Amino acid sequence: MNNKISTVQVFLKDNLLDAKAASAKNQAMKYLGIDLGKVKYGKLFAIDYSLSDSEVEMFALEGLSDKIMHNVLINKPIQLEEYNSCIMIAKLPGVTDDEGTSAQNTLVDIFNTEVELKRQHIFSQDIYFIQNTLDVEQLTQIAEEFLGNKLINKFITGTYDTPPKLYVPAVSIKTDLTVETIPIDISDAELQRISDERHLALTLEELRAIKNFYLDDAIKADRVKAGMPVIPTDCEIEIFAQTWSEHCKHKEFNADITYTDLDTGKTKNISSLFKTYIRNATENVQEQLEARNDNWLVKVFTDNAGAVRIDEDNLFVWKVETHNSPSAIDPYGGAITGILGNNRDPMGTGIGGAKLLFNTNVLCFGNPNYKGALLPGQLHPARIFEGVRKGIEDGGNKSGVPTVNGSIIFDDRYAGKPLVYCGTGGILPSSYRGANSWDKVIDKGDIIVMAGGRIGKDGIHGATFSSRGMDETSPSTAVQIGSPITQKLVADYMEIACREGIIKCSTDCGAGGLSSAIGELANISNGAVVNLEQAPLKYSGLLPWEIFISESQERMILVISPDKLEGACSLAKKMDVEISNIGSFTDDGMLRVYYEGVCSAYLPLEFLHEGVPKLKLDAEWKSPNYIKLQEVSNINIGSTIKKLLGSFNICSRENVIRQYDHEVKGKSIIKPLMGNSRCAPQDAAVMRLNLDSFEGVAISNGIMPKFVELNPYASAAGAFDEAMRSIIAVGGKLPLTEPGRGLFWSVNDNFCVPNSVYNEKTNPDGKRKLAQLVQMCQALYDSSVFYGIPMTSGKDSMKNDYISGTTKISVPPTVLFSMAAKIPDVRKTLTSDFKTAGSLIYIVGQTYSELGGTDYLKLSSVESGTAPTVRKEEALKTYTSMMDSIENNLLLSAHDVSDGGLLIAAIESCFGSSYGMDIKLDKHGELSIEELLFSESHSRFIVSVTPKNQQAFEALFGSHAYLIGQVTESKSVKVYSGAELIMDENIDELLNCWRTGLENY
Repeated sequence: MNNKISTVQVFLKDNLLDAKAASAKNQAMKYLGIDLGKVKYGKLFAIDYSLSDSEVEMFALEGLSDKIMHNVLINKPIQLEEYNSCIMIAKLPGVTDDEGTSAQNTLVDIFNTEVELKRQHIFSQDIYFIQNTLDVEQLTQIAEEFLGNKLINKFITGTYDTPPKLYVPAVSIKTDLTVETIPIDISDAELQRISDERHLALTLEELRAIKNFYLDDAIKADRVKAGMPVIPTDCEIEIFAQTWSEHCKHKEFNADITYTDLDTGKTKNISSLFKTYIRNATENVQEQLEARNDNWLVKVFTDNAGAVRIDEDNLFVWKVETHNSPSAIDPYGGAITGILGNNRDPMGTGIGGAKLLFNTNVLCFGNPNYKGALLPGQLHPARIFEGVRKGIEDGGNKSGVPTVNGSIIFDDRYAGKPLVYCGTGGILPSSYRGANSWDKVIDKGDIIVMAGGRIGKDGIHGATFSSRGMDETSPSTAVQIGSPITQKLVADYMEIACREGIIKCSTDCGAGGLSSAIGELANISNGAVVNLEQAPLKYSGLLPWEIFISESQERMILVISPDKLEGACSLAKKMDVEISNIGSFTDDGMLRVYYEGVCSAYLPLEFLHEGVPKLKLDAEWKSPNYIKLQEVSNINIGSTIKKLLGSFNICSRENVIRQYDHEVKGKSIIKPLMGNSRCAPQDAAVMRLNLDSFEGVAISNGIMPKFVELNPYASAAGAFDEAMRSIIAVGGKLPLTEPGRGLFWSVNDNFCVPNSVYNEKTNPDGKRKLAQLVQMCQALYDSSVFYGIPMTSGKDSMKNDYISGTTKISVPPTVLFSMAAKIPDVRKTLTSDFKTAGSLIYIVGQTYSELGGTDYLKLSSVESGTAPTVRKEEALKTYTSMMDSIENNLLLSAHDVSDGGLLIAAIESCFGSSYGMDIKLDKHGELSIEELLFSESHSRFIVSVTPKNQQAFEALFGSHAYLIGQVTESKSVKVYSGAELIMDENIDELLNCWRTGLENY
């Protein structure tokens, strides 16, 4: 480094709102009870580059600040003025510093100079000046809890008397390239000890299979001939752990299961949940589509993302995955790498180069108001919530990808391990220079190129970590560190390189890093040689096995023909993307990994990918005892509805939504909140696919863990129905009802379940948990085949438990269905908000006595009752009528009925306007008023119809629609039971209850 480090401090002027300072002040008081007094936020740039004083001043004023917004201090000591405490937050050595890198690129632009971009010269730091005098312990707690993350940040605290010293990150790790060998001909107990100590997450049966492989005489002879030790190297054992991890191999979903129904005494054998229910469902749907000459399914299950045909020129690629375990340890880091990692799936599908269109997210947290003690290593749900939200914001907003749809669920059972689902859709050209874009072709001699970020210790053991239950010993190095700016550069590079025919095919470095990416691609050519010394590192000192399995982010593996390598390098330099030639593909059936000529891994691909022993599991199901609920008399409807509107699982997500950018790219049609007041929640997002047509895509999600203990089949079927009806509500059409029109539907199923492998001592209810999973998979198959909606991709996340001593917190078995469907004309879509006074309000679909598991019953902590059931034949009739009514412009609005029931849905439809409504409920069969209002029966909508269309609407729907009220000019919501007024509430008060729900935690 230079002897002189120049510094530039940038602060907002006093007349501007300092949002970061206000947030720090509010969180410190809210969560810690610490009064900070006045707070001022600033940014410090440390410049380790030779610049004159005048050049530093020019750079500060023209490159790092805005003369209207900022005050600037150049090469002056940190100024505390009337502030008595200070927190500085820097990046730890080796952590990607996006703001520092951007500043460095700005310096190059301003001075038209050459800077070695592979070395960091400018380092950014956050500074918080605090008025009140706090001790070091308080300042450190505030910094670690709210302002940064000790896994990636360096915290420097100070007071007026002892101001913090300037910190510039530097890495110093002693290099040790020793390849260790692991004893293998040892006892079962010793094998298990090695697995536990190295965080391999391998079962004893898997360890025995590896042991037997190395003890085979033919294998020994081959290894001796190749100059390898006859026992495994550390790199080889780590490769096995990554490749055979539950996260990568989906062992439970591919297990042989014996399922026993204790109610009937019947037993059935299931060979792979995935093949039996998920893949078979899609193959069945594909046959139905092909019989109707509707061949829009292009590629499913065999690549990073599913691909369906938009038209002759373009494909829609779509993937949803989870990032649960990392988000429990580091909520911000886990979430930002979750969304960025999921972005790379469409980017690396087929040849690659998809243009990213949107992001989605579904989040499951513990109660943010939890007041009890935490287990060792467990983070408070509120802290997880805030960190995950911020990670998704930065991952999407800084990448220029709009976050258009999502959901948040709160349940105490997610307190140990949150569920963080992230989804990304993109547009892929159908072909590149005559080659099918979805194909992956690799020949012997093709070059392995790593593009994007560098490799560090972050993300080591991520795949194995995600494959076992969490406890206080879970490794912090398993959490990756995200850099959205780096990834955006890679995405732009790949778009151009694929279009120009430079890239032959690609994949992302996700779980397992190079090991997973190269190991899977090597199957195509049947071999690969990797030279790890060519892989760029964030710092020296990494062992070869660490380099190979690290999951450091923003990396893609590109397959490039030797004759295209020069062009690839030239374009990369032009676009500020770092790429490296790290090996080549072969056809000898072996994966060879070298570091400076020393072979650290020599493995046959066949055994590596096919040698994992198949699990044999038992599942047992016995139905819970349903209790008939007693009717509650004299219920206060107004008070109840306010409680529901303010409850965590129904209230507005506006304070989260407003921090996500859903407008970037200019293609958003139906946004998360709509109506004149921009408050009405929408059922699905709608985006234009391209700006040169009005074709679009609707995006929705369905998730209903609240019903799973009562009826796992009904829970999964209900989630599927919820996602489907959300798309129908905005104008989507089911594919089998519109044959030959190419109305694609692309669905990702994501199962997140607790440990379902029975163990008498550690998991005595494993057989029941596995039976729940089987029923959920059966519901997926039945729904998919009946409606003709295929799964195109998905993921499973097992072992979602947090364990501390004898205490275990397990998530409820949870399935998320993320759906996307083509919209022929976005101008014909529909929103949920009421449009005009005088319009008629209908409930479409049948309501049943199904209060079990509903939000209404949760107000009184009642767990019994009958869970809502999907009646598919009846639902299809309703959906067909809905599609016809929207096509014929008979509806003014439509909103699906879900959480909270009929009245909640109707009130939400008022929120987008200045209108009220009168609801009049007559006796509906044997249903009580509370069942009419609060049952969450599926396949229903609240719609509004202009009086002139009443006759045509009722003729279309017949007995599937009931007139229940009218939109009024008043600001009140009135509900009548017969002639009796049972509720009269001001709409603004109801809106306030709904909008402030999440603000009250």
